[in-house]
Amino acid sequence: MKLGLGSYAYRWSIGIKDQRPARPLSAFDLLDRAEALGLSVVQYADNMPLDRLEAADHHRLYEIAQEKGLALELGTQCFDADEVDRYIEIGKRLHSKILRVALDEADGHIPTAELAEQLRPRVNAARAAGMKIAIENHFNYPSPRMVELLDIVNDDHLGVCLDVANSICANEWPEETIGLLAPYTINLHLKDYEITPDTYGVGFRIHGVPLGTGRAPIRWTLDQLAHCPKDMSVILEHWLMIEGGTLDDAIAKEQPWIEQTTAAAKTFVQ
Repeated sequence: MKLGLGSYAYRWSIGIKDQRPARPLSAFDLLDRAEALGLSVVQYADNMPLDRLEAADHHRLYEIAQEKGLALELGTQCFDADEVDRYIEIGKRLHSKILRVALDEADGHIPTAELAEQLRPRVNAARAAGMKIAIENHFNYPSPRMVELLDIVNDDHLGVCLDVANSICANEWPEETIGLLAPYTINLHLKDYEITPDTYGVGFRIHGVPLGTGRAPIRWTLDQLAHCPKDMSVILEHWLMIEGGTLDDAIAKEQPWIEQTTAAAKTFVQ
């Protein structure tokens, strides 16, 4: 498997919603970070929308990535047919093998058969471009429904971008999610989390930690994916939260967290 850097590893350095640094990390900066970490893939997610760049920028990204020995992947959030079409064209410029599409609550209101019909021509276009579409299990799109969608489309160029923790929000424990989605997985998002009881005994909270220091069943997950292609990319992310601190505090922690996560991942993924 090929270890890669996901843009969400730097959500605070890039900026999200009302949290915007004075000098946001750019798509080109991410290539430098991945090279320094010794990774071989960069996956640009929806927090770094590449459709805001010009075609010349896409070609330049690819050229620099080639110089650094990096493969490029890209992704969108929520299903939008026109946006997926745009990203397939961007993927051609980046020579991407994976276009990740995260489905969420709004997509859950679209009848599965209707969503499948919208996906089919995009999957055909992705195939023609030498690309696969990987549907990510996100916070509010249940895995059984994803399986239904994948079975309806029934195409080897549509699969799952498996996130090991997202579906906790959809009332699924990771082992359940992974058991359902592992047969369809073509891309992996690896992160870790901890569950901490409230000091007063009023419930608990789920929060991110560097890889290998929490409860995510990393080795078990990789065992469930032993059937996947040996060159499948494993994209590293984390859930570093601001939690009452400042944006600058969060940014200062991102690099140490991803360095620790990368070092751990290299012990898990050979």
